[in-house]
Amino acid sequence: MNYKILLNKLLLLTLTTVFLLTNACGLYKKTDQRNQPLQGIDKARKNVQEGRGVSLKGVLKGGIGRGTNYEFSSSNPMWRASLEILDFLPLSTVDYSGGIIISDWYNDDNNSNESFKITVRFFNNEIAASNLKVIVHKKKCAKVDQCVIVELKSTIKKELAGSILKKAAQLELANKNKKK
Repeated sequence: MNYKILLNKLLLLTLTTVFLLTNACGLYKKTDQRNQPLQGIDKARKNVQEGRGVSLKGVLKGGIGRGTNYEFSSSNPMWRASLEILDFLPLSTVDYSGGIIISDWYNDDNNSNESFKITVRFFNNEIAASNLKVIVHKKKCAKVDQCVIVELKSTIKKELAGSILKKAAQLELANKNKKK
């Protein structure tokens, strides 16, 4: 048992010594600092050109100092309108960065055999019907373990999408008036 510990320590010492001697003996590429750029942006550009760095979009093209446009859910009228329209539903997934809202199965007390699930997907933050997709699923159960789930093609999808777009337009108008 003791000889295994001794062997591990000896191996670690040997590897450490080899590593230190390799770097100390000049087996790495030496650089002349006089040939290196002084500015950080120039150093980053040179590293990316040599394949040693990472390029962030816009940074190497003079993007520093321009600022960044951050998107928050509270400033997106489509997102806020969707949450206000669907506020009566229990929500199972709400992911702003993924652009999706999924409700849990919901049924009213009138018909306990039928449940509905609504999914709202966002493709863009602009208020337009093409940037919004509403999917409604219906689950009908004869027994607890015998359920049939279908996607509804009814007008409820169009009505929900229309309500969300209308509410989003109202929220955006109110926001513009508030800024004035």
